[in-house]
Amino acid sequence: MPPAPRSFENPDDDFIRELLFRSKIIAVPGLSPSPYRPSHRVAFALQAYGYRIIPVRPGVVEILGEVAVSSLDLIDAALDEGERVDIVDVFRAPQHADEIVTQCLRLRPRALWLQEGVVNPNAAVRARDAGIPTIMDRCILKERARLVAT
Repeated sequence: MPPAPRSFENPDDDFIRELLFRSKIIAVPGLSPSPYRPSHRVAFALQAYGYRIIPVRPGVVEILGEVAVSSLDLIDAALDEGERVDIVDVFRAPQHADEIVTQCLRLRPRALWLQEGVVNPNAAVRARDAGIPTIMDRCILKERARLVAT
């Protein structure tokens, strides 16, 4: 039987607002090349707000005009010198969150964002306890619309 989930709370609105305001580069594990998928629509809208999106999806060369990488561990290939990932925005099933957290521990993004429906409290606590602020079970696009004036 898996261990009981540890206590997790999302950061407050002020933290999330500041994160969204200051961030420039968002890596998106699970970004679909299909324009009919939520991940594609959210990433497209984030691009329109000025964020640079880096697709993280094996077997795909490019999504939304950006070079895709197969893993967060290979993201340096998509970054210019001096750039870093601000947010890792996850559109993968909850059971994949643990491996994504492991990759984030190496990558050290400013934050990890687990989209609506991506609920894995143990992974979220692990990232948070390692110093990576984590938002879970919220849509980054909805939160941006709610918290950041355009």
